[in-house]
Amino acid sequence: MRRDVFQAIADPTRREIINLLANRQMNLNAVADNFDISRPAVSKHIKILTECGLLIIKQQGRERYCHADLKQLKQVTDWAEQYRRFWTQKLDALDAFLTEHNTDNHKNNKL
Repeated sequence: MRRDVFQAIADPTRREIINLLANRQMNLNAVADNFDISRPAVSKHIKILTECGLLIIKQQGRERYCHADLKQLKQVTDWAEQYRRFWTQKLDALDAFLTEHNTDNHKNNKL
């Protein structure tokens, strides 16, 4: 089953794994050592992150190393951008309304 990036970031443990691996690669045991959950639970989270393309696992000798591939997070950025634009437009309109309203009140008070 192909998972999407939104499923991956929905879980706080997976977000923390992404944060851990964003700037460095680590072996699977080192990743698991950062959490107070079982190694199989960490492995399940890593599997989900790998399935959605946020983690890449490479075998180096006897160790398996993970590193983050954050390009997939662009999907989240693109999705959120539409709402950022929407709210920016609404807040700009509110600012214009309040500025006009305050200017009108200021003029009326001087009369």
